[in-house]
Amino acid sequence: MSCSAPSLNRVFFEIGPLSIYWYGVIIATGAFLGLYLVTRESDRLGLKKDIMIDLVVFAIPISILFARIYYVIFEWEQYAGGPWWKVFAIWEGGIAIHGALIGAVLTAIVFAKVRKIPFWQLADIAAPGLILGQAIGRWGNFMNQEAHGGAMSQAAYENFHQYLPDFIMNQMCIDGTLYYPTFLYESVWNIIVLILLLLLRRKNPLRGVVFLTYVISYSVGRFFIEGMRTDSLYIVGQIRTAQMISILLVIGAVILMIYRRKVVNVHYDGSKVKGKKKK
Repeated sequence: MSCSAPSLNRVFFEIGPLSIYWYGVIIATGAFLGLYLVTRESDRLGLKKDIMIDLVVFAIPISILFARIYYVIFEWEQYAGGPWWKVFAIWEGGIAIHGALIGAVLTAIVFAKVRKIPFWQLADIAAPGLILGQAIGRWGNFMNQEAHGGAMSQAAYENFHQYLPDFIMNQMCIDGTLYYPTFLYESVWNIIVLILLLLLRRKNPLRGVVFLTYVISYSVGRFFIEGMRTDSLYIVGQIRTAQMISILLVIGAVILMIYRRKVVNVHYDGSKVKGKKKK
């Protein structure tokens, strides 16, 4: 569908030669609100919030680094022939959430060992904050006009998308063509996952269940939404990297959840799963 609409300015503000982009501001906002939620969770579960703040201080920069490395690896042809500094130009977009999750989990594993805190406790506390940060962060993609789907037909627009706010559809008008706002689909899905986790955490679940539910739920949504996008990273041929990783994450998380119920079977209040005898 052809369109004609002005796009929003990607620059938040400028100070001389320095430009601060909306992308970075939105990502930082998501990280800050995610941290706020994490500290609330740590208080509820009896873990000093200073511990979670210390973890996040390490996890955020490491996650951004891994997210960028992950993206550059799978888009190496884009950077191999250009200026070397483009590899570091994250304000132009180009970070991958799966890379960020790898960095965050590795950081949490090391942090848990050093501080002698159960990893699964840290992971469960962090999960709602992670998905909240992801939901907000997708709006950074919106400002950069990326993470969108294919060209939209007139029928698709009239059936549903005409009811979306004008500022969203105007921003999805890129070079005269209207595209599906898949960034919005994922943001909404992440909010749904957040609500699920907030409800689940009050049921005194097994240790690790909140985090593993986050992994499964996010990955299921990402698998389907990724199939609509036009800017996917590909692992080989036409196999989308995010879809392959999502499948592996779902399988791994389900296996871990079953294992922890049968072997670990401990709730957050220290009680055992009904029917399980303490060894």
